[in-house]
Amino acid sequence: MKSLVLAEKPSVARDIARVLHCNRSVNGGLEGENYIVTWGLGHLITLADPQQYDTKYKTWKMEDLPMMPEPFHLEVIAQTAKQYSAVKALLHNKDVKEVIIATDAGREGELVARWILEKAQNKKPIKRLWISSVTDKAIRDGFAHLKDGREYNNLYRAAVCRAEADWLVGINATRALTCKYNAQLSCGRVQTPTLAMIAQREAQIKQFQPQSYFGLTAVCDSLKLVWTDSHSGSQTTFKKEKIEAIKKKIEGNLVVITKVSKAKKKTMAPLLYDLTELQRDANKKYQYSAKQTLNIMQRLYETYKVLTYPRTDSRYLTKDIVGTIKERLKACGVGPYKALAGKLITKPITANASFVNDAKVTDHHAIIPTEQFVALDHMTVDERRIYDLVVRRFLAVLYPAAEYEQTSIQAQIGTELFTAKGSFVLQMGWKEVYQNIEGLEEEETDVQILPKLEQGMKLAVCQLVIKEGKTTPPPYFTEATLLSAMENPVKYMQDTSAKRVQILKETGGLGTVATRADIIEKLFHSFFLEKKGNEIHITSKAKQLLELVPEDLRKPELTADWEWKLAQIAKGERENQQFMKEIRSYAAALTEEIKHGEKTFRHDNITNKKCPNCGKRLLAVNGKNSKMLVCQDRECGYRETVSRMSNARCPVCHKKMELVGKGEQSMFTCSCGYREKLSKFQERRQKEGKNVSKKEVQRYMQKQRAQEQQLTNSLFADALKNIKL
Repeated sequence: MKSLVLAEKPSVARDIARVLHCNRSVNGGLEGENYIVTWGLGHLITLADPQQYDTKYKTWKMEDLPMMPEPFHLEVIAQTAKQYSAVKALLHNKDVKEVIIATDAGREGELVARWILEKAQNKKPIKRLWISSVTDKAIRDGFAHLKDGREYNNLYRAAVCRAEADWLVGINATRALTCKYNAQLSCGRVQTPTLAMIAQREAQIKQFQPQSYFGLTAVCDSLKLVWTDSHSGSQTTFKKEKIEAIKKKIEGNLVVITKVSKAKKKTMAPLLYDLTELQRDANKKYQYSAKQTLNIMQRLYETYKVLTYPRTDSRYLTKDIVGTIKERLKACGVGPYKALAGKLITKPITANASFVNDAKVTDHHAIIPTEQFVALDHMTVDERRIYDLVVRRFLAVLYPAAEYEQTSIQAQIGTELFTAKGSFVLQMGWKEVYQNIEGLEEEETDVQILPKLEQGMKLAVCQLVIKEGKTTPPPYFTEATLLSAMENPVKYMQDTSAKRVQILKETGGLGTVATRADIIEKLFHSFFLEKKGNEIHITSKAKQLLELVPEDLRKPELTADWEWKLAQIAKGERENQQFMKEIRSYAAALTEEIKHGEKTFRHDNITNKKCPNCGKRLLAVNGKNSKMLVCQDRECGYRETVSRMSNARCPVCHKKMELVGKGEQSMFTCSCGYREKLSKFQERRQKEGKNVSKKEVQRYMQKQRAQEQQLTNSLFADALKNIKL
């Protein structure tokens, strides 16, 4: 008799199969003497769509709301039905005596496996493999200490409650809004508070009133001293007359050095990457979207196998990984990393608490290189950039701290205090990894090279300069800063009680590392957000939506409340039936509130161009990287791409150009005013030696049309299918 091991992803299944000596391929799995290893492709099962309960739900009608399935039904996801059938057949194999769940060690991982087992009507005993990394040692240790599957029943109940609650609230509220205002409006407990945060930031920018502030600098040859308020320590004041009076008062006085202090300081390397931090840095440095970074990471993980699992929220390693670090250094120590890695390979690796901490690792450890040797020349530019970020961060944590000596100067000019700071590098430490690289690591902003000074010295003042500046509003969100706000939305909460703040911090804020990129993309595709350069701006449609949705759905506190109750269910301290009873009441009340709303929704982006399908006037909308015309009738669903941002660079200013029009009549346009027909662009590229063939142009145009078609086919009802809010 054999044990069937159910993993979440093929890559993890292959690692487990190798350790368990399962080398023979079977349909949907790998078989050995004692085990059969199979896998999902993420979720294979999901909650059924509304029309699966009643065909009347195919048409969206207000009188059919709220929809309250009891019980909920599960359905096989069509795209992965083949793998589900293979897993089901293995489950019912007469040689299989038990099932070992080996999906991700967490709430959603439990749901992936249990829904497959429930849909397949499994009756066999369940055991649980609970590991946070997939090294050979971790897998062997995990199989030596398998848990009884029943120990995780409460975790499964909490996962089901989360899924069903999001279905009830998200789908009912979305259908109610859409039917009430005949517009494509959607909402949910994560996407709506995210919109509200962006709207709040824009309101702050709009209401901001700049103020002038003033400072005073004394220049003495190579030394610059800054006036400092002796009481508050501030180096600026909003009162111009105060600075002018100080300048007048001290003019002609000598500088008297009153204090020279030196201190040795250390800075540690930044923590290893989790997905959110990597997405932030990639957006700051390369303007990659969160989704783009995740897709690149997924290729480096699954195809190249040179980086570890990307969807992690941990920035630490577990102790069992330490023994594999030298192998990882050998694997990634090529090309620009050869010398840096070489210095580490010859020395013992210590499990420094700054990057090794079992208690701070949840489902997966931080993103680091694998033991797979890398061929850098096989990667695209984008893949190289992401790989470079991860490898340098990995090397940096293994290097010693950067050490420097900081010198602080205090001086008197008349009765006023002036200060200066300077530093001298003693040991580059981890900063050597980023030497001569435009890194993301912050440098000291107040550093200057100081002359040799001693207490009591007197210097003549060459110049006193009043410096004026203006306060600036908070910046617009970029994807990098929006990810940070979603991860820690505390400042956007109305109720900042210690309990709610703690819950949001423990649960990782709005969304998860795995879902935030998709949530942001959905907001763009629903035309709630648009991009101006790298800045994210909220659209009129989104502003109106926030006025129309009930207040609760705009608050991060809703997620905090749910997560607190779900955590109690997972611990067995709260009944799941009671939670779902509350959610059903809440979803019904939410629907009624929307039904009886007295506000209106108005399209303020109507064009004179009519829809070729229904004749109604089209709406002009800005997608994330394109401009489109869409039909205002949600049931029609017509969409047409007007222009799309291309990767072609303007020959004048070198910015990316927009591709306007269709087919051979397409034209590139640039914000600097440059315009060029596609045919002329092709000729110019050939003359420049770029060797762009007709086939390449055709492939480019096919790609553009495919992207357009993808958007056209993404009708609103389809977008809500298998909704995950």
